[in-house]
Amino acid sequence: MEEKKTGVILLAAGKGTRMHSRVQKQYMLLNGRPLLYYAAAAFEQSPVQDIILVTGEQEIDVCRRGITEKYGFNKIKRIIPGGAERYHSVYEGLKELQRLGYGKGDYVLIHDGARPLVDGEIIRRVMEDAYRYHACAAGMPSKDTIKQADRNGFAENTPDRRFLWNIQTPQGFSFPLIMEAYEKMMSCEEYQQGVTDDAMVAERMAGCRVKLTEGAYQNMKVTTPEDITVAEALLHSRLS
Repeated sequence: MEEKKTGVILLAAGKGTRMHSRVQKQYMLLNGRPLLYYAAAAFEQSPVQDIILVTGEQEIDVCRRGITEKYGFNKIKRIIPGGAERYHSVYEGLKELQRLGYGKGDYVLIHDGARPLVDGEIIRRVMEDAYRYHACAAGMPSKDTIKQADRNGFAENTPDRRFLWNIQTPQGFSFPLIMEAYEKMMSCEEYQQGVTDDAMVAERMAGCRVKLTEGAYQNMKVTTPEDITVAEALLHSRLS
């Protein structure tokens, strides 16, 4: 794979309210290490050059001491505060990469720190598709039948499962493409309604097609206490 200047925005600013814990989920221990460690380690060992870690303003020092310095992550170049919504945090990360000199010809991967099981192969595939298609998102074909509901909770439509994917992160983009898309979205509150991931921003604001890149069914997002148990079991199986 031809290596091009590629940065990472690693998001760890979520409150994790569904965890029902006083400890924010990115710092909850997973096999003895903070959950956030695993995604940071995967990108540290990948070909990317720079990592921008976006966290809560009150957690910047905790991240610096407990993640960057403790584990020697040299590619984490900045730790910055995020915003009220996920897309605010991504935008802050994009602006920080721009300050580091990112622009035309460069690329960015955006990843949720709550997905600790990302690995080098997923990162490599996303990088390759970002270079080739300029916009891509990791994901996997849906295993389940999906029902579209009406406002009253009755099944209204059953989309063809052959064309349904569960979308994950990382998602990869040409830096100018996603930067311009975010700038357009941030210029108008109406554009921000219903935005749930970066691929949607690229689709809506830049009108581009997003390539679906093979992720892994194990590349789960840790959201609830039950997910911690599952993620620990998957980590054990990976190491065994």
